[in-house]
Amino acid sequence: MARAINRLTAREVQTLKKPGRHADGAGLYLSVDPTGTRKRWTFLFILNGKRREAGLGAVSEVSLAEARRKADAMRAALREGRDPLEVQAEKETAPITFGEAALAYIEAHRSGWKNPKHLAQWRMTLSVQKDDDGGWRETGYCTSIRDKRPADITTEDVLAILSPIWTTKSETAARLRGRIEAILDAAKVRGLRDGPNPAQWKGHMEHLLNKRKKLQRGHHPAMDYRDVPTFVGKLRLVRGMAALALEFTILAATRTSETLLARWGEIDLAEKVWTVPPERMKGARPHRVPLPARAVDILRLVGQIRHEADDFIFPGQKHRQPLSGMSMEMVLRRHGSGYRVIGGDEPTVHGFRSSFRDWVGDATEFQTEVAEAALSHIEGDETEQAYRRSDALEKRRKLMDAWDTYLEVGASADRK
Repeated sequence: MARAINRLTAREVQTLKKPGRHADGAGLYLSVDPTGTRKRWTFLFILNGKRREAGLGAVSEVSLAEARRKADAMRAALREGRDPLEVQAEKETAPITFGEAALAYIEAHRSGWKNPKHLAQWRMTLSVQKDDDGGWRETGYCTSIRDKRPADITTEDVLAILSPIWTTKSETAARLRGRIEAILDAAKVRGLRDGPNPAQWKGHMEHLLNKRKKLQRGHHPAMDYRDVPTFVGKLRLVRGMAALALEFTILAATRTSETLLARWGEIDLAEKVWTVPPERMKGARPHRVPLPARAVDILRLVGQIRHEADDFIFPGQKHRQPLSGMSMEMVLRRHGSGYRVIGGDEPTVHGFRSSFRDWVGDATEFQTEVAEAALSHIEGDETEQAYRRSDALEKRRKLMDAWDTYLEVGASADRK
């Protein structure tokens, strides 16, 4: 009878606290320390009559799928008559890539980032997100240099990444340039490259790219609010999770990251309220979003097709992962041309918040304070904020219902 493999589940890996070794099969074990808190992967094998052990990494850094992949590689080495430990050492001394250097930099600095969304933004823009199998996810801007050694990255490589988005997504491009520069600076300190940093701005990139115009808060190219209902009507004809996420974002007037990282546990369908936790908010305060009728319909529709492994409301193709940061932008690019745009040539997802704010100011009688609260903007000085305990939820509910009605009437008329 064949030995059983893949005995453990991802949930067991996270919840097991019993000290000792827990077999996944064929030599792979989850080792739990006596305190029940520290867990690591080990691979046990016999070579030349001697029992040996290889460490595969901590559970906090290596998923179950990745541990199995590493164990498979060691079994393959044994079949070839090679020592798995020597093969592992060869891989560890292999040239470090930009992607690996980026992950090391992020891990070293993540504890200093107050907002968890910074971690997701760094990983996404630098193309160093991983899927459940431990492989790279094809998202972000740096796929062209991810597998290159830091020493081999040139000015032309950096230009090829930045030029396409330097004027259309200037804020993102500027942050990305700074992140690439930081990764390559750290690589130089580690002895992984020499010479000037190809992503450096002063005295280098400033001569190759136009000086970026500093944008004031909220100045993202935005679709004219008078065109948004027509766009929403056409958006409803587009199939896919990204289209539903984009419409939900427009209805709730939320930021991209707030929607993409939304989890089912944050939703109260009975009260029709979505509570975004403070760690995902720009102002580091919880934000209650009153959900209009169409937003609730979208949640129920997504809930009907929800996979049991999904915690994110809008999951990506890989379960347990949210949609990529570019998913809604890609839908907007494909279907958002030909509309009037304020502040640029092409609309942006974040710009729909400006569309919403312009609609409130130009076409309604709602108070400014209610509109700003709907956008989770912090108004007034510290004293005024301290005394304003209420988040005006019921007033904002009326506002969001009116926005829903405005979009629905226009979208329905456009489909007739």
